[in-house]
Amino acid sequence: MPPAIIFDLDGCLVESEVLSLKAIADEAHRLGAHQLDPRELGKEVLGLKMSRIAEWVGDRAGRPAPDDFAQRIDRLLMNQYPTDLKPVMGAKDLLSALHHEGCQMAVATGSSLARMALALRTTGIEGFFEGRACSADQVANGKPAPDLFLFAARAINRDPTDCVVIEDSPHGVEGALSAGMTPIGFVGGGYLEGRRDDHADTLRRAGCVAVVDRLDAFQALVLSSRFPACSEPKNARPIRPRAVFYRMIKFEKAAPSCSILEIASRFINLNRTG
Repeated sequence: MPPAIIFDLDGCLVESEVLSLKAIADEAHRLGAHQLDPRELGKEVLGLKMSRIAEWVGDRAGRPAPDDFAQRIDRLLMNQYPTDLKPVMGAKDLLSALHHEGCQMAVATGSSLARMALALRTTGIEGFFEGRACSADQVANGKPAPDLFLFAARAINRDPTDCVVIEDSPHGVEGALSAGMTPIGFVGGGYLEGRRDDHADTLRRAGCVAVVDRLDAFQALVLSSRFPACSEPKNARPIRPRAVFYRMIKFEKAAPSCSILEIASRFINLNRTG
């Protein structure tokens, strides 16, 4: 059975992070936090529930954020999404390929239910996640707690240890690991232009077992690590996602010059021989 895939939404499937960071920075500036470094802002708040972001902004501004902080950000972004929001390059092709291969998929996002629904609809990918798009609004604790990821696993009726998570934030990686899932880092979002390598290192330190900068690389990685297909020998052993990706790390260390696609191709033979 193919692994289940749980996607972070913002920065992994839709190019919303540039819009979000600007909206948050503008509101923070309005409150008196004038010296925010955009890189620090992204590192600290991406992936968090908006109520947590409001607390962080209040700390930096030296006074509490207004009660309607989250609503203000949501309104700003939802006004922009219909004209400015685009899917991440390759997102639709990836989702189509995974759907064709029978992979179960869910979304786990810190965005509000309303903003999540608008993002999926605007970018034309909502059909891949009907009944399986999960928002931090639906759980007691957002990322980095495991609640949202466990909620998403229940939505697709899969054991957490069978789930692979694609994330672009350390908070999301922490939540995925806490839920017992296998996190793959993604640094292909437009907001990371010029600092992909640094962010990849951050995600590896957070616990990602692999980091990719293109969604087609993630596709190759996941599909090549599928459990034995019908054409494989009868004695081929199924391998859980976590075991597969830790083996990938051994390959990467043994052959650091290999591309992720070359590493992925080796999985095919690995899965057949055990």
